[in-house]
Amino acid sequence: MDFGLSEEQTLLQDTVKRFAQAECPSTRVRQVMESDDGHDPALWQGLAELGVAGMTVPTEHGGAGLELLDLALIADVLGWAATPGPFLGNAMATTALCASDSDAQNQWLPGVATGETLLTVAFGEGIGEWDAGAVETKATGGKLSGVKSLVPYAGVSDALIVSAMDGDGPGLWAVERGASGMQISALTGNDQTRRVSRVHFDGTPATKIAAGRTAADRARDVGLVLLAADASGGAHRCLEMTTDYALTREQFGQIIGAFQGVKHQLANLACDLEPAVSLWWYAAHAFDHINDKSERHAALSKAHLTDLYDTTVRYAIELHGGIGFTWEYDLHLWFRRAMFDRAFLGESSYHRRRAADLAGW
Repeated sequence: MDFGLSEEQTLLQDTVKRFAQAECPSTRVRQVMESDDGHDPALWQGLAELGVAGMTVPTEHGGAGLELLDLALIADVLGWAATPGPFLGNAMATTALCASDSDAQNQWLPGVATGETLLTVAFGEGIGEWDAGAVETKATGGKLSGVKSLVPYAGVSDALIVSAMDGDGPGLWAVERGASGMQISALTGNDQTRRVSRVHFDGTPATKIAAGRTAADRARDVGLVLLAADASGGAHRCLEMTTDYALTREQFGQIIGAFQGVKHQLANLACDLEPAVSLWWYAAHAFDHINDKSERHAALSKAHLTDLYDTTVRYAIELHGGIGFTWEYDLHLWFRRAMFDRAFLGESSYHRRRAADLAGW
């Protein structure tokens, strides 16, 4: 049994990392963050040309037809580079659409595969309700009414995949950008590398694409795994930055990395991070191959990796001393990204309770 990455997966990840290093240094991250919509079409198109946008889109719609682990390897790199953009919402919506009827797939997936079409999900409500079986948005006669919060990149997406209730229970509906009765209000979050909005629907025309909650739950699990991978990449980057700093910053006539208190903290973080990689690798593998375990492992990987990311970046800031607390120093980009990863789609305590329930504890 081989638990490592294939040669093709390693090459894919190395290729995207070289692109991120060349095209998305922290100076460009800050430029995108300071733009009105937080979206850089040229950067997204560059990623699309590497196959990122259509990686899990079926080949009959122009995609690569690869698996979630391949996509999660990309999320790991984007987290490492703190790359801004609509990757997460687009990936979740694509998964939901792939589980829907063929007409909707024919309409949207070919454009998604080339990066010309952007999708996103509108699943969250209130201040953090993500359960597809508890949404209050209503669908009546092909029209939606309700409010969705924390919708990623709603302002630049061509269509939203919305969870709602009709007479048959929960389901998913597709809403095109500019549909009547839809109002998008941008929210100011801590992490400006991933923009979110509140979206109001008032008799908004929508097309039902999936009945039941399975498609929404599968899309949520994709989001959980991708957040875990993003957290893994971000935490490794924070450790790299802090190690480099400890090997150059001098205090009392020697580099601070020579002090045992610093060495031990860095070693402890490395020992915590390295084995945790297998958690999101396995969760991604389970999504495609072990259906009865996939939901629980997605929840566990998200809970553990986002907690670990939070711990790592806080230690990283402390080890940098005063400069680590300043906005001008890049470490803050990852600190805020860790806050997003921990909160989006539910806090770690929520997912650990779900994992316990799913295990029958």
